[in-house]
Amino acid sequence: MYFRHESEYYRAKQKAARRICKGWVKPADLPSNAEIRDEIQALARLHEGPQRTDNLMQMRIVALRIMRLLERFRPKLIGSTLTGHIRQGSDIDVHVFSDSIEAILSALDEQMLFYDVERKRVRKDGEERVYTHIHLKDVFPVELTVYAASLVNHVFKSSITGKAIERASIPQLEQLLADQYPDLEIDTSLEELDERPDRFQFYTALLLPLENVKQHPKYHPEGDVLYHSLQVFDLAREELPYDEDFLLAALLHDVGKGIDPHDHVLAGVDALAGFISERTHWLIEHHMAAHKIHDGSIGARAHRRLRANESYEELLLLGKCDRDGRVPGVATSDLEEAIESIRELAYGFH
Repeated sequence: MYFRHESEYYRAKQKAARRICKGWVKPADLPSNAEIRDEIQALARLHEGPQRTDNLMQMRIVALRIMRLLERFRPKLIGSTLTGHIRQGSDIDVHVFSDSIEAILSALDEQMLFYDVERKRVRKDGEERVYTHIHLKDVFPVELTVYAASLVNHVFKSSITGKAIERASIPQLEQLLADQYPDLEIDTSLEELDERPDRFQFYTALLLPLENVKQHPKYHPEGDVLYHSLQVFDLAREELPYDEDFLLAALLHDVGKGIDPHDHVLAGVDALAGFISERTHWLIEHHMAAHKIHDGSIGARAHRRLRANESYEELLLLGKCDRDGRVPGVATSDLEEAIESIRELAYGFH
């Protein structure tokens, strides 16, 4: 459950029992949901360190921002962001109440937020119910669960403890932030969130037009720039799946072709300034030099300067992925999947 291979306690317990005991196990001999939750939290404290505390404050600020945007739907924050039991990959869970999901989606569209709608069938106590979840792509992942307006005062029970779920309204979350972070300027933090665009949405905005940018068939028989970029990203992920800087360089190395095809490298790094690390910037800035190194056409002095950089080996690898990512018809990740995998790497696996 810590690594998100399983999300349901019952299935996780059954899988663990089969692996360890090699047979049937009495339910009474299995750990309780609360015991498993406590062990997961112990793992989070051990592996994630101070980053976990910093993330918790930021997640609560993001939660408040979303709740204020959806104030008319009586939002209530629940789950680990409220209780503080976050771990890697935790999302922000909010209940919203409305008899019209279209009204909620319209409010999200007005704010130009990216989301997916999921309808999940759950059978419990002999009764089948359909739950509607809206998954927001924000700084941290947000899951909105939609309930009928008449249930706004309903007492929901925890599947872990059987007791009423802790939840917080907007005023209660504001009070929690004031109590736990006395030096925090709440309104200033919210303004900074509004003024600073989500970098992953910005990457998407730069990459989408590349689908219509065609390339010279002699050098790029695979077709458009977006298809090429996704091929390069997939190859890079096979090589260094946990190197966020390298993966971003692979995905974004040609974004400048949608801005200025005559100098796509300069156009790309200029557009990405402030949205990528210095290392990603360096890899994109010099990715064409990697081809000169490969074919031996680079000058000795220029090569010596590049070789002095600590990311020189990754630059050569980026060049290889760039050359290999030119295969017509090969299956690739889609853009959303590529973006989300890096987002999870950035925010879910600190």
